[in-house]
Amino acid sequence: MAQNVHGGQNRWYIRLIFRGKYAIIQERKMITVDENRNSNISSEHSEELLNIIENFRLMDDTFMSKVFEDKACAELLLRVILNRDDLTVVRVVSQFELKNLQGRSARLDIYAVDEHGKQYDVEVQRSDDGAAPRRARYNSSLLDANLLNPGDKFDELPESYIIFITEHDVLKGGKPLYTVNRTISELDHAIFTDGSHIIYVNGEIRNGTALGELMQDFFCKDPREMHYKVLSDRAGYFKKDKEGVDTMCKLMEDYADKRARKAAEIAANEKSISIALKLWNNGIRDLQQIAELTDLPLEMVKELFKDKIA
Repeated sequence: MAQNVHGGQNRWYIRLIFRGKYAIIQERKMITVDENRNSNISSEHSEELLNIIENFRLMDDTFMSKVFEDKACAELLLRVILNRDDLTVVRVVSQFELKNLQGRSARLDIYAVDEHGKQYDVEVQRSDDGAAPRRARYNSSLLDANLLNPGDKFDELPESYIIFITEHDVLKGGKPLYTVNRTISELDHAIFTDGSHIIYVNGEIRNGTALGELMQDFFCKDPREMHYKVLSDRAGYFKKDKEGVDTMCKLMEDYADKRARKAAEIAANEKSISIALKLWNNGIRDLQQIAELTDLPLEMVKELFKDKIA
């Protein structure tokens, strides 16, 4: 079942028996899971990859990032969580990377901006550790640090929201949603109006409210069973439309290649470090020579032996 953003008019998908398989009537041609097996998709991508896509939920960040890079989906998400029907998203980017002055980066699952310039970072976290309070603090500070240019006044800093959608009730209060704002202790905990907000959405509560139904959709594998039509259509595109399935497969293949290259780089680096240590233990103290023999950057070699030459 799929419904509009405000939960009003319900719209049912129609099922037809077609050569023993179910087909979904929508504006575009859809393909079924069984057809995936027999179509040219299966000749291009492995069975294992197709099974992974079938079982994706919005709680899986790879799938969530593709679904919510669509403005309509991101807008629905923020409207429901913030209980605001007037919110309009003007920009949305998935897997948005931010860096601090030390070069440490954070990759935001979904970064969005509304028509008033308010900034949103939406993260899905299946692990409780990934939604730790200090992680929320870090993301908030990193977002702030990248929002002002030299010469800008501090009152130009836009309002920001860090939103964690968690698989478990991380804050253990049994609430569907937790809103975290700074307060002033000596003023009866009056809100400190710095424009910074942190929100935790508890994925364990999947009741009949607008937020509860959104959480049901986040844990749903079959797009036909989602409550919100805009999410159902988008998820269905990546799970059952050939073009969408191809996009997901390419994304996952690229991600696997990237991880493999990273693992190879780490392994090669570890081997070079091991050789550098052996050279040092064999009496070679010329750091430039060690760097040349191991193909390690000279700065890394200096860091490696800084305690030995101090």
